[in-house]
Amino acid sequence: MNTTASSSKHIRIGIGGWTFEPWRDNFYPSGLAHSKELHHASRRLNAIEVNGTYYSSFKPPTFAKWHSETPDGFMFSLKANRFATNRRVLADAGDSIARFVESGISELKDKLGPIVWQFMPSKPFEPGDFEAFLALLPKAVDGRQLRHALDVRHESFATPAFLALTRRYGCVPVHTDSPKFPAIADAEADFAYLRLMRSEADVPTGYTPEAIAQWAHGVRTWTSGERPRDVFVYFINGAKERAPAGAVALMAQLGLQV
Repeated sequence: MNTTASSSKHIRIGIGGWTFEPWRDNFYPSGLAHSKELHHASRRLNAIEVNGTYYSSFKPPTFAKWHSETPDGFMFSLKANRFATNRRVLADAGDSIARFVESGISELKDKLGPIVWQFMPSKPFEPGDFEAFLALLPKAVDGRQLRHALDVRHESFATPAFLALTRRYGCVPVHTDSPKFPAIADAEADFAYLRLMRSEADVPTGYTPEAIAQWAHGVRTWTSGERPRDVFVYFINGAKERAPAGAVALMAQLGLQV
């Protein structure tokens, strides 16, 4: 069963980054220049989550280059710089948040997807401090609306109080299938953000055909009906070498073509 045209426009399927040695002579054609890997990946998938922005700062020309190398309809999710989230007092993150948001990410224009704010597994849910952090997140940059996804990894976030805060500030919890982190989802959220982290090396697509079909069913449910919403699905790690094959398989299951 293929998705309808109206629902497929809401679906983004991809991988984490585009530079990974095991993807060469595998996902990438033999002999492909490393400088062409983003060009190739963006024509097999329709989204990429950028991990490099978590560790390093980038300048406007870099974001503009990514925009120019990718086709219409492609989208980047950006992991916010760790200096904003890896701190004891989140309420003090204002300068780091502004530095990241104003670093030139708006150069991605219509290809700018959600910003992912990833927190340390050791960071517990402290309602007052966490709300102060959410209040610092800007709603837009250079006239472009921002969407914020919260990748929380401590079990204490698995509480209705956390979901209440995300809704109050227009944010969305990241849902992961990792056994290491809480699986938090919000059926009322404005969009869905999934990070699939359990791919297996002995399965060609990382996930079995049955598992791919189950994820596809969830995507269809989210993007159809009276309230179709955007969904972002990234195959991130586990057996990372299988991530592109898993993403391609899910796209095929959904009838998506790029």
